Amino acid sequence: MKPPRLLSGATMATLSESIQVPPKGERFFLYTSIAMALTIVAGFGMQLGMGRSSFASPAIVHAHAIVFMGWTVLYLAQNVLVARRARTLHRYLGWIGAGWMIAMVALGTIVTVRLVRAGYAPFFFQPLKFLLLNPVSVLAFAGLTAAAIVHRKQTAWHARLHYCGMSLLLGPAFGRLLPLPLFIPYAYEATFAAVLIFPIIGVIADLRRRRTVHRAWFWGIGVIVGSTVLVELATYSPLGTALYRQVTAGSRGAAVDPLGYPPFPGPPPTVRP
Repeated sequence: MKPPRLLSGATMATLSESIQVPPKGERFFLYTSIAMALTIVAGFGMQLGMGRSSFASPAIVHAHAIVFMGWTVLYLAQNVLVARRARTLHRYLGWIGAGWMIAMVALGTIVTVRLVRAGYAPFFFQPLKFLLLNPVSVLAFAGLTAAAIVHRKQTAWHARLHYCGMSLLLGPAFGRLLPLPLFIPYAYEATFAAVLIFPIIGVIADLRRRRTVHRAWFWGIGVIVGSTVLVELATYSPLGTALYRQVTAGSRGAAVDPLGYPPFPGPPPTVRP
């Protein structure tokens, strides 16, 4: 009987690759994608559970919710596929996501404009700031996502830019989890600080794992900060006021002070037997 042969280094490497255990970098993006999805579910789920949201909304609001929640599912699925080495399906879904992103920009802007024209804005945001922050945020998200697609062959750039884009979409969820009325007049700034939590975690993870910070984080965080600065500057500029007047012309929103805070919600109406 021949003695068993020891496996060569090349054979051992092949066997190691066949065991689909994602490396630390991919596990980081997988686990954080799960955390992001849970943050969104928690924010909007709490809103629904407290009776602050209703299914009795216009169809376009439901379309907006489906499309944005669909992106969350897609982002999570993409990270699962990468962890499982399903590269072909990952690339296929990536091109679907590119078209999906266009729908998100359109619906995010349309719904915000309709709400402002109807004279609505959350009472912890100035109406003009509310008009600006959603479109600017979703456009910044689209810019980071488009850059991630362009750099799809540079996986380090690709993953981090997508991650920062997804972080921008967490603003509405954090806005529902944070006690924003207590932060007036800095409710928007508090939301911005919360949005930076995940990118900062990414920077720390790079420092621990790589002993350096990948340049993609600087671009991603720079876009997030830049979008916030743009909203702040435009809100208190004549151009921002002119835009508000143009958007709300001929609607109930035209009678609303663009820089005045809406009144706090009153007590629920008394129901008589």
